[in-house]
Amino acid sequence: MDFTFTEDQLSLSDAIHKFLMVEAAPELLREIWETESGRSAEMRAKLADQGLTALSVPEAYGGMGLGDLDWVLIQQELGYYAIPDSLTATAYLAVYLSKALPEDSKLKAHWLPKIADGSARVAVGHPINPFVADAANASLLLLWHADELHALRPEEATLTLNASIDSSRRLYRVQWTPSDKTRVCGAEQGRELWQGVINRAGVAISAQLLGLAQRMLDLGTDYAAQRKQFGKPIGSFQAVKHHLADVAVKIEFARPVVQRAAQSLATGHPRAGLHVSHARLVAGEAARLAARKSIQVHGAMGYTWEADLQMFMKRAWALDATWGDAIFHKARIADFVLAEGAALGPAETFTH
Repeated sequence: MDFTFTEDQLSLSDAIHKFLMVEAAPELLREIWETESGRSAEMRAKLADQGLTALSVPEAYGGMGLGDLDWVLIQQELGYYAIPDSLTATAYLAVYLSKALPEDSKLKAHWLPKIADGSARVAVGHPINPFVADAANASLLLLWHADELHALRPEEATLTLNASIDSSRRLYRVQWTPSDKTRVCGAEQGRELWQGVINRAGVAISAQLLGLAQRMLDLGTDYAAQRKQFGKPIGSFQAVKHHLADVAVKIEFARPVVQRAAQSLATGHPRAGLHVSHARLVAGEAARLAARKSIQVHGAMGYTWEADLQMFMKRAWALDATWGDAIFHKARIADFVLAEGAALGPAETFTH
């Protein structure tokens, strides 16, 4: 399998990195998150101008028609700068669901152009998450019911806000009544669609966790270079170097696993779900280690509100439990590994 990204993919990722460096500074994010909605129409418009909202939308509906491999690099940047996950739900997950609908679907024709130009927010809900992120801020809700796909407006449901440790998240319990009016597709088609959503959400979160882990490592490294003890930067001490090196190794070993999961989705690999769960586990482990070691380097002050580290750390903790926690993803891997006649070992791994 070739993990080499194209020049266009790398250029787009680099452009987004430079854009977010200016437009998503931690002090600006704090101001946005302290508002009632926790969202900024101005930032969403800027993200749309960069083409992020149109990335997966087919060209016929005003988009760029790109796919999973293009998203995996972008998701790392979104994680590195802690960009709110409503962009992922709208421009990646909701677009995936909409694209799978028949060409004469009114929902597809109406909402894909709005997503592409950045004028619509879509929230996606599934039982794997007890709360729906950004439900009150959304223009449309796409919800699971008995493997069916249902679409409704937020005002057609009862929304109850639930507090989160991550200030960037607005989580809601959604109570609604399924009906023929809200049903977009039945269980037979919906079952496969929702599995695709779970897998794509898993890759997106894995990539964001990688970005968050890298940001926490960078913050810890910068602090270690500036903070002095006994007249020397603490980064010169061997124990601190070991802490940061352990995180760097975890990130580097997780990165190709996440990229392999995205490649599996893009090519329709029969074990894509297994690869996604593997990615979720190793990326989550890297992010948790980065949070723990960076706090240690900061001397625990990294958890205080004044420190930037706490923003990325809390977001990593929250994301690591969404769209399937560690128990869910370990179970998916166990079902494969422990199955009778499981295709395991070097002979299987290196036959292709």
